[in-house]
Amino acid sequence: MFQRLKTLKESPSQTAGPYVHIGATPNWVEITGVWEEDLGLVLIGPDTRGERIIIKGRVFDGSGTPLKDALIEIWQADADGLYNSPEERRGKADPNFVGWGRQPTDGVTGEYRFETIKPGRVPYKDGRLMAPHITFWIVARGINIGLHTRLYFGDEEAANAECPVLARIEHKHRVQTLIAARSEEKGLPTYTFDIHLQGEKETVFFDI
Repeated sequence: MFQRLKTLKESPSQTAGPYVHIGATPNWVEITGVWEEDLGLVLIGPDTRGERIIIKGRVFDGSGTPLKDALIEIWQADADGLYNSPEERRGKADPNFVGWGRQPTDGVTGEYRFETIKPGRVPYKDGRLMAPHITFWIVARGINIGLHTRLYFGDEEAANAECPVLARIEHKHRVQTLIAARSEEKGLPTYTFDIHLQGEKETVFFDI
């Protein structure tokens, strides 16, 4: 006698664009009345612990053209290396830090920009500490499945050198595609992280 398996079939895939940034951030494109404020705009408040920083950059396609309709989400730990998540078991994360943000790229310049805090170090699955990093998720027209990558900080050379995740990248010259250069803007440390979807400067993406 055959047993009926109650499994679900995989649904057909769809591209994420070109309208994903409109649906996820309607106020950004002047569609009001959906919700008061687009989700993910603000990560920090006056009581958030840690060093305030700015991260910014652009998303380039294979021809080197900035995408003006991409959507970027970020996840990160707080200043103590703890996540604002029910799954966090190592301690209590900063209640004044969201840990998640969402921004579309600008329709004129193609730039994204987040004001956040520099994250603390988080242990890898074997207990070794990873370098401070911010996880990125990118969707845009023509992308079937969102792309995952990471921003690492250019002024964290020692931590980057011993990071177990960066050590797993086979072609070492490509590690630089994950490193954000530091400058200063309005008195705040500013890290520029450009994401290249294809081409010679293609960013390292993670299969997660």
